[in-house]
Amino acid sequence: MNKPKPFSMIREFHLADWFTLGNAFCGVGALFAAMSYLQYQDVKHFFFACGLIPLALVFDVLDGRIARWRQKSSAMGRELDSLADVISFGVAPAAIAYAAGMQGLYDRIILVFFVACGVSRLARYNVTAESLADDSGKVKYFEGTPIPTSFALVAVLAAAAANGALRADMWGGEVEIFGFHLHPLALMFAISGSLMISRIRIPKL
Repeated sequence: MNKPKPFSMIREFHLADWFTLGNAFCGVGALFAAMSYLQYQDVKHFFFACGLIPLALVFDVLDGRIARWRQKSSAMGRELDSLADVISFGVAPAAIAYAAGMQGLYDRIILVFFVACGVSRLARYNVTAESLADDSGKVKYFEGTPIPTSFALVAVLAAAAANGALRADMWGGEVEIFGFHLHPLALMFAISGSLMISRIRIPKL
């Protein structure tokens, strides 16, 4: 009996997967830029972090279209896509929000909740995609808002930065509850996370 060939990561890579890695690179770059803003307090780093998220979205859209165009996809590609999305549309937006000034205890809880919802949303999709697919194998709709919609949150933070509304000057100010602080603007992350794990149906284009 012939032994199965060992898994080769290089052979399993398709053209679309390189675009997926581009998505992940943008997410990691955004994380580094957010940390640079915290270190140097130079707003250009903040804008750079925000700008990398829509670029990650471009890569995310292209990898799917290229996979369909070439009719080549793999289980590894699907997992790679989810992992890249966690970085670029989950962890990176949360880090950008933290750098913007959402650093109170309640802010941190909300941002952790947001990332946890994003991870859970992607895991649910991976598990249920086959059952949601039609006869052609295409998934017609998402359950819950897709995690890339978090780029809208980053757009709000970029607009705040453009208007000098970061940290102590953040839109909505800061409130103290039982001795701990909350920036009301952080609630948009709580809403986004809740929508991601909801059962609402979003048509897949």
